[in-house]
Amino acid sequence: MKTTTQAHSAQAVQDGQKPNQKLDQNPNPAGRDRDTPVKAMPAYEQIKRYVLERISEGAWKPGGLIPSETELVKEFGVARMTVSRALRELTAERVLTRVQGSGTFVAPQRYESTVLEIRNIADEIAARGHRHAARVLTLEPGDDADALQALGLASGPAYHSCIVHSEEDEPIQYEDRYVNPKVFPDYLQQDFTLETPNHYMMRLAPVQRAEFRIYAQKPDAYVRRHLMMDIGEPCLLLWRRTWVGENVATSVRLWHPASRFHLAGTV
Repeated sequence: MKTTTQAHSAQAVQDGQKPNQKLDQNPNPAGRDRDTPVKAMPAYEQIKRYVLERISEGAWKPGGLIPSETELVKEFGVARMTVSRALRELTAERVLTRVQGSGTFVAPQRYESTVLEIRNIADEIAARGHRHAARVLTLEPGDDADALQALGLASGPAYHSCIVHSEEDEPIQYEDRYVNPKVFPDYLQQDFTLETPNHYMMRLAPVQRAEFRIYAQKPDAYVRRHLMMDIGEPCLLLWRRTWVGENVATSVRLWHPASRFHLAGTV
C-alpha cells in the first residue's frame, strides 16, 4: 500500500506559512505513478523562492532585517548549511546584503539609467511609476578653468548649475553641469525644479554628438552629504560632453550612489 509523507509542500513555502515549515523532499508524492520520473526542487532553492516571494509581496522591505539563519533552520527543518547556501546565493545576486554581527537585510532598491542614450532623468523615474523631485543648489555664472576648457571657451564665464535629483524622496543623482552661454543664453533664467536641464536643452537644440566617460569614484564631502551617503561609499560618476552643431553645448558630471543606482546601455 502506498504511503504519503505529511511534510508541507513547496506551496507552503510560497504561502509564507510560519510554524515549523518543512520542505517537500518526497520523491514520490501520492497519486503519482512510480514509473513517472520526479525531480524535487532542492531545499535551498525552495528557501530562495520563499525569500523572493516575501520581498515581492512587500512583507520584507528594502533595508529591512530578515529572519536569522537559526530561525530559518528551525522554521524549515533543514540543515544550517542549506539555509546558508540559499542566503549566500541571494547575496551574490544582490537580493540580500549580509552585515557581520548585525544580520541579513533586504538589499536597497537599485535604480537603473541608460548610458548610451541621452534621456531625461525625470522621464526615467516616471517610467518606473515613481515621483521625481529636483533641488537646485547652484545656478550662476562660473569660470572653472577645467570646465571652460571642456566647453572650448577661451574665457568665461560659463553657466554653472548643481542639482540633486531624487526618486521617491531618495537622492539618486547629483548633477554638476557647465553650459556654453553661446548655445543656451537664457539658461540661468530657467526654473529647474519644474524642468530638468536635460529636457530644457534637448527641447531647444537636440544633441548632435556626445562623449562619455564612466568612473568608480569616492565623492567629496559636499556631494556625499547631498546624496546622503556613508563615508567611504563609492559613486558611479558619469562625465558627459555634448555638442550642438560645431559648439560644445554642455559638460556635466553626474554622481550616483553605487549602492542604489547602476548604469546600463545597449549598442
